[in-house]
Amino acid sequence: MAKKKTTTKKTNVNKDEQIGIHKGSLSTLAKERQELGRLLQIVEQLMQMHIAALKELGVDLEAQAKAAMKKSAKVKGKKGAIEEML
Repeated sequence: MAKKKTTTKKTNVNKDEQIGIHKGSLSTLAKERQELGRLLQIVEQLMQMHIAALKELGVDLEAQAKAAMKKSAKVKGKKGAIEEML
């Protein structure tokens, strides 16, 4: 019976250690996620600044985006036809 108690204590300690490891990992990952969100905000701000600067210079990004969408739709249509032939 003494061996069972020892095994139970080891299991409890091991379980407690595992719980601690998982809690610590979650805490670290939560901080990493928070930092990633902060980084995304900074990138978004920088992108908005560049967009504003391009607008001031007379570049119409919306028109360019629409043209790119039309071009990619045409390319997708051609790929579909080629795939059907194969």
